[in-house]
Amino acid sequence: MRPEVQDQIIEIIAREAVLEPAQVRPDMTLEDIGLDSLGLVEMIFSIEETFGISVPFNANEPGETRFDLSSVGSIVAAVEELISEQGTPAVA
Repeated sequence: MRPEVQDQIIEIIAREAVLEPAQVRPDMTLEDIGLDSLGLVEMIFSIEETFGISVPFNANEPGETRFDLSSVGSIVAAVEELISEQGTPAVA
């Protein structure tokens, strides 16, 4: 994982969950963090805007896409993969 990508994603998730970034760890699930469905949508929009990527619309169904929302770390890995595939800069 690229630290700068992970740090930005943690900041986005923390902001949407109304937490401090230090409270968010890569091994945590969105449920652990307390992120509701509206927060999830806002998080995805923020990630797309920050990294210049497009998250698949069925991202909330992990079996249907490679974008895994099962943990903070899996979100970071999925964003890094999308950045590589779409040829966008790692940090906006």
